[in-house]
Amino acid sequence: MRVIFFSVIGLLTLVNSAYALDSRLRAGLLKLDPQTRLEQRCDAEVLDRISRDNHGYQADRVVAYTFAKPVMKKNAIKTRGAAFRSKGQWYHLDYKCQTAPDHMKVVKFHYKIGSEIPKDEWSKYNLYP
Repeated sequence: MRVIFFSVIGLLTLVNSAYALDSRLRAGLLKLDPQTRLEQRCDAEVLDRISRDNHGYQADRVVAYTFAKPVMKKNAIKTRGAAFRSKGQWYHLDYKCQTAPDHMKVVKFHYKIGSEIPKDEWSKYNLYP
């Protein structure tokens, strides 16, 4: 699995809504191979939705494979082992993300935030402040 991270602040400012992308993010995603584009587009959606839907969270990082390998399909990702960071704290996360065939538009998305991950477990799962 190839990991490419966009700048957190840049990513949050580039994602305008669940269905629209800033031209800079769009251009960056188009340079990626299809599989990586799918992963990164869904990561951007996770950050946008959590920050927008849950005003107590300010999501700035997501790792889809923290506790379990995501199930990848041609146009979708499902993970029951993700984690996201908000205000310096990590939380469990499950999500399903389906994109259009070009992986630029999210067509279905669902997520569930789980419990806080204790700080003494972060190093075990390669999570950091």
